[in-house]
Amino acid sequence: MVKVRDAFRFLGALLAAVVLLLLLVFRVTSCAPAQKAQAPPAGIPGRTAESRTDPPGCESPAWRAAAQANASALRGKVWSPFGRTEIGWETYAPLIQTEVGTACPPDTEGFAAAFAAWQDRKSLPVDGVLDEADFQFVKAEVQTRRAVVNLAAQGICPDTANEIAAARPHEGYMNKQVWLRPGALAAYRRMVAEARQVPEIAADPRNLTIFSGYRSPAADAARCATEGNCDGIARARCSPHRTGLAMDIYVGQAPGYGPDSSADPNRLFMSKTPTYRWLLANAGRFGFVNYPFEPWHWEWTGEKP
Repeated sequence: MVKVRDAFRFLGALLAAVVLLLLLVFRVTSCAPAQKAQAPPAGIPGRTAESRTDPPGCESPAWRAAAQANASALRGKVWSPFGRTEIGWETYAPLIQTEVGTACPPDTEGFAAAFAAWQDRKSLPVDGVLDEADFQFVKAEVQTRRAVVNLAAQGICPDTANEIAAARPHEGYMNKQVWLRPGALAAYRRMVAEARQVPEIAADPRNLTIFSGYRSPAADAARCATEGNCDGIARARCSPHRTGLAMDIYVGQAPGYGPDSSADPNRLFMSKTPTYRWLLANAGRFGFVNYPFEPWHWEWTGEKP
């Protein structure tokens, strides 16, 4: 009988000790600082709740697999969309977002859903994934808005401008003297007046200044031959600048690069600036179109070359 009583006492003491230990553990863990989750949501590479806030409506679980494919290619795809090897399509993402009509970042389900709708409208295979064929379709649509491209397809080199007007000193980059056709210059001024209502653009007086306008064919040939300045890959035999309708506009520059450097890091930097993104969204209202490889190059379509 004594042994049984002793056993019960022992078990009671053991149980009390276990309860006390559990209470101590609960108290310690409940007072510890909470840790933020670091895993990317929905399995999309590079996305964390702490790193950014996407616009509303950019989540669509049905397009998760497509978003994962786009996220992988965005910074990792090896391709040559403009004749030279590039890694990823992040530089062209703002252009594609504009063409598709979505504010959702390119690695989100919302972008994939919007891109699928665009594919459907263009009678392309619908999967929500941007591949090279899709990009070439976007590129062709944008390029054919440029009159010089359409003329080149017919084997025609546009004439040089018959009349050019001098821009005001402050309209040139670092007060450089530039010339344009009068109509193009007037449209440029209307566009800049509206753009400078945006504080982020107005904050830097260099934004939207022109560092190259009209250039004679002889001057272009001399720059290419003597300076090696041949517009990145190779100077076109019939440069759009000869028309007086093309202009190179300051949209920003990455540290260590010039405002017209075609180096990939510089172009990527430019694609993220408020100035370039504003132009993508608004320049068309003033008659301007962009050459997608060069964020700084814009052409006025209000007159024939």
